[in-house]
Amino acid sequence: MKSVISIILIVLFAVIINLPANLKVGSLNFHRPSINFNFLGRKVINDLNFKLGLDLQGGTHLAYQADTAKVAETDRKSALDATRNNIERRVNLLGVSEAIVQTSQIGSEYRILVELPGIKDIGSAISLIGQTAQLDFREAKTASISSELDFVSTGLTGKDLRLASVKFNSGQATSTAPSVGIEFNAEGAKKFSDITKRNIGKPLAIFLDDQFITAPTVQSEIPDGNAVISGNFTLEDAKKLVIELNAGALPLPIKIVEQRSIGATLGNESIIKSLVAGAIGLVVIWLFMIVNYGLKGLLADVALTIYVLLSLALFKLIPVTLTLAGIGGFVLSVGMAVDANILIFERIKEELRWGRPLSAALELGFHRAWTSVRDSNVSSLITASILFWFGSGSVRGFALTLIVGIAVSLFTSITITKTFLRWVYLRK
Repeated sequence: MKSVISIILIVLFAVIINLPANLKVGSLNFHRPSINFNFLGRKVINDLNFKLGLDLQGGTHLAYQADTAKVAETDRKSALDATRNNIERRVNLLGVSEAIVQTSQIGSEYRILVELPGIKDIGSAISLIGQTAQLDFREAKTASISSELDFVSTGLTGKDLRLASVKFNSGQATSTAPSVGIEFNAEGAKKFSDITKRNIGKPLAIFLDDQFITAPTVQSEIPDGNAVISGNFTLEDAKKLVIELNAGALPLPIKIVEQRSIGATLGNESIIKSLVAGAIGLVVIWLFMIVNYGLKGLLADVALTIYVLLSLALFKLIPVTLTLAGIGGFVLSVGMAVDANILIFERIKEELRWGRPLSAALELGFHRAWTSVRDSNVSSLITASILFWFGSGSVRGFALTLIVGIAVSLFTSITITKTFLRWVYLRK
């Protein structure tokens, strides 16, 4: 009985997660709260809504042309791949899920294609992706400083940077303005130590893409390779600067040659068709199980319904970005979920034909079918994991929904179905 109560509580939790954020039933209003917590110093907010990919919610498609004129032909492919990886890091820093960044070559022309699902501020995304963000530290030429031209480069640049982060109250107890903390790598820290040592009492200017940012006065030698860029930043400006610095400079100059917005109309139609197809498949499976296995099939159908609720709840909690391919992976896992029950029920039938009592037949059926169920699901998990590790974009979405589906199906087909059968057949 305790197991049945636990299952009921799990199902109620899944139902609450799957309810709309705002639900009105008569005079009652239900508002589902979001999940907020801190993880490794970062605030994580999950509104518990389904995250949709570009093909379902719309977004932006961008095509960039890479300038490889100054790169040797043998090095062009590696330079293009490095540029693609850099753009991918910047896209990830934008917080875009299921973004696709891939390279294309047409004749002697090299292109990078970027798909950004759900991006509304297209101009900001284009600006960030194409920004080169060259950081340069410059020291004063002479004792008297009259303009920005009186500074000369020290050789300390963004290539020596290890990490940038937003900071507050950096060295100023009364200031609440954000600043940007930077940490250099080992080589950069040595350069920075030498620069600050010889410039004590002098200004050290910081330029970004040849634009003057600030020129703080060096108070003492800084041997640990940590510094702070301050300069009347807003929080958004500081965050953008951190993203640009962490992403680094692009190995190849790029220019945008195509910009296309993708509407969500096609996505809505695809979602409806996918839901209809999934519902039809689910009903057919329900009927098949009831016709072939009677009451046991009905209990398996209840477990299958619980499987759907739990899987959808996990898609929201993780969260999983759903694409058409991802929905396909979920529908596929529904069929795999009932497959385990079929193996178990056939084993139970065999035990009953051999004259086993019902209680022994149920236990032996689950025990002897477990090896086949385990091996088939583990092989599927290995395949899906390989797809997720080496794939990208919608391929990873398909693999992730399949992995979640297989894991949940093992729980429902073994634990929940077994609990229901014991409770119905053996409670007396």
